[in-house]
Amino acid sequence: MSKSQETILEIDLSALKHNVTFIKSKLKSNTKFLAVVKAYAYGSDATEVAKHLETLDVDYFAVAYTSEGIALRDAGIEKPILVLHPLPENFKVIIERCLEPSIYSQRVLNKFIAVAEKQKQANYPIHIKFNTGLNRLGFTEAEIETVLKTLETTKAIKVKSLFSHLAASEDENEKEFTLNQIEDFNRISQKMIDGLGYQPILHQCNTSGILNYPEAHLDMVRCGIGMYGFGNDTEINKSLKPIATLKTSISQIHTIKKGDSLGYNRAFIAKENTKTATLPIGHADGINRLFGNGKGFVFINGEKAPIAGNVCMDMIMVDVTNIPCKEGDEVIVFGPKHSAEDLAASINSISYELLTSVSQRVKRVFHR
Repeated sequence: MSKSQETILEIDLSALKHNVTFIKSKLKSNTKFLAVVKAYAYGSDATEVAKHLETLDVDYFAVAYTSEGIALRDAGIEKPILVLHPLPENFKVIIERCLEPSIYSQRVLNKFIAVAEKQKQANYPIHIKFNTGLNRLGFTEAEIETVLKTLETTKAIKVKSLFSHLAASEDENEKEFTLNQIEDFNRISQKMIDGLGYQPILHQCNTSGILNYPEAHLDMVRCGIGMYGFGNDTEINKSLKPIATLKTSISQIHTIKKGDSLGYNRAFIAKENTKTATLPIGHADGINRLFGNGKGFVFINGEKAPIAGNVCMDMIMVDVTNIPCKEGDEVIVFGPKHSAEDLAASINSISYELLTSVSQRVKRVFHR
């Protein structure tokens, strides 16, 4: 990969293939693979990533919102797309663009049926979500009878899948809770299948669920963060390759004399003569203001340079006192050798937040 003279996010599509192949190796041959490409494919680029994933024989895509599904359709993606958090005002366009909604409450179910009937649909695919402990979205087990009775009143829709979401599948200390979720979903699914008279696709596992609970793979798994190179486990991470590398370059180098200040609000006061480098990346690009003042770091010529002073909108300054470097040198914010997990941990955050925070104004460069 070439040296960068500007702020870019490099996306390694060969690493994406590696990760998908590794995760698929954990599945039975008949288990479907749903690729989660919400939030710009975890901060990368949803359309380019989805196009590449189609060549890797994934079975389904999932997005959070309708607009994300529309963007994939506009890019030519033809595989089924599950919209995880559809809003009723978008139901008409969901049908028009052949997107498949997650139905998570009686209100949403009633509203989607009304729109589907008005659009003269027959057996339009829906996905019914059950809450088994995450307590975010989903029907409860007690609502099964009402759901089944509602479904009996219409031929406009048909249940394509039943699913739930594990709350702590990466946490060994919460194994009992996770096993209870799996048991609850198995019971709920059987009640639904008995009532429907046919068997939809069943899915519950996210990336950590895939890796830690093979007994819960069911008919399909949903993979998000794992595709992008993170397995929520140090050992698993050794088998995955982060697909994104955030790079920038040194704009200018300053020598700050002892007692002088640096940046907004004079947040950094030099305790001794200090050499700093100014970089063209800031909180408008995804470098949270929680970084700075000794929290967070970048790598210049293989050496760690801590962020000094407050993060600006378009710039950060880093301490390069003991690092041989010059203006124009490349800077690595995160990548395969310098994990986004480690950088995120410096502000008690997670890789997901850092990756998805990379601004759309940052140029994306793809490597195949």
